Amino acid sequence: MSRWQLAPALPVAAREAFADLTQVFALEGERVASDQVSEVLRVRVAGLEYYVKRYWAAGKGLRRWLGTPRIQAEWRNLQRFARWGIASAPIAACGLERRRGLFVRGAMITCALVGTRDLAAMASLAVPSRRDPRLKDPRWVHGVSAQIARATRCLHDHHFTHNDLKWRNLLVDEAGKVYLIDCPSGSFWWGPLLQRRIVKDLACLDKVGKYVLSRSQRLRFYLQYRERSRLLAADKRCIRQIVGYFEGRE
Repeated sequence: MSRWQLAPALPVAAREAFADLTQVFALEGERVASDQVSEVLRVRVAGLEYYVKRYWAAGKGLRRWLGTPRIQAEWRNLQRFARWGIASAPIAACGLERRRGLFVRGAMITCALVGTRDLAAMASLAVPSRRDPRLKDPRWVHGVSAQIARATRCLHDHHFTHNDLKWRNLLVDEAGKVYLIDCPSGSFWWGPLLQRRIVKDLACLDKVGKYVLSRSQRLRFYLQYRERSRLLAADKRCIRQIVGYFEGRE
């Protein structure tokens, strides 16, 4: 059984190029990432750029046999982002193939976000001299910080955590608009497990932030996230958890 969906507004040339899974797995392009179960290609169709993510296994470890396939989880999460008003890469096509109930292959194609850079590349921790000058502009940082805080708060208000909320998964365009990408591990949590995952999301953001941003900018982000102007006792406890999350693991 094969299930494949194309976005309604997809241009004709792209609809022909991405017509079904067989054609998608035959596509050639620039490989930008790969691992033992998947690869990502950059392709150009009729002057427009797309990213093609192809999986030939449902995931790693137990996920090969149990639960939602990784590629399906990823497109579902991007669809959730769109419903919740969180900017992300538009899905051009997605689907998977099963045989006797078992995952065979799957793919998702997203439209390229023109003129964007990921925040990790902008931060350039390995070569600070190459750091994007916009990170030294307080007004630019404030605007980007506020968007990330709102998006993160929106996820958590839905009892959902990204689980890989790193700077490399945050894109910013030339106008300073922020996009969340690459979320195959995001899922819903409740109770103490939700709080633990929330701390992890915030700690992932601060893992690079502590090297790039001032203490006041980091604190302002937390306040933006909490939607208040001053810290409460519970906030101070949470901040200690965030700052200490990766201690001994870096």
